[in-house]
Amino acid sequence: MSVPEALRLAREAELDLVEISPQADPPVVQVMDFGKFLYEQHKKEREAKKAQKMIEVKEIQLRPKTDPHHRGFKVRDARKWLEEGMKVKVRVRFRGREIAYPALALEDLKSVADELADVAVVEQQPNMEGRTMLMVLAPAGKPKKSTGKKEQDSGQDKDQNS
Repeated sequence: MSVPEALRLAREAELDLVEISPQADPPVVQVMDFGKFLYEQHKKEREAKKAQKMIEVKEIQLRPKTDPHHRGFKVRDARKWLEEGMKVKVRVRFRGREIAYPALALEDLKSVADELADVAVVEQQPNMEGRTMLMVLAPAGKPKKSTGKKEQDSGQDKDQNS
């Protein structure tokens, strides 16, 4: 179909002639209401944006001299955030001469990772960034241990009833 004929058809229908694929030979065009098309496209983008899951990143900050009692509070908060599906950054900040003992911070980070091993996986291993050592924990999948335990319990009940 020629261009003038296509334009005439679009004017008669009171619609727009929109070029869909200009690289094709011959170029592909379509008669449509371009304003409505843009509106629907924008609407689809908004729906897709709503459907996206926003992953929030929380952070706990420790020091090499943070005592186990205070670290327990922070680990408890991190556990709650991980169970809610958020990522957690664990940062150990060094002040003064503490920077000379990165092994202490590495030990702290590994113990935090061990305490949270049931709800988290280490996404980024501990590494130094300036005067801080940083580790990122991501939520682990749903634990399958609890379902297996229920199945074992029900098996024991059957044995006791027999």
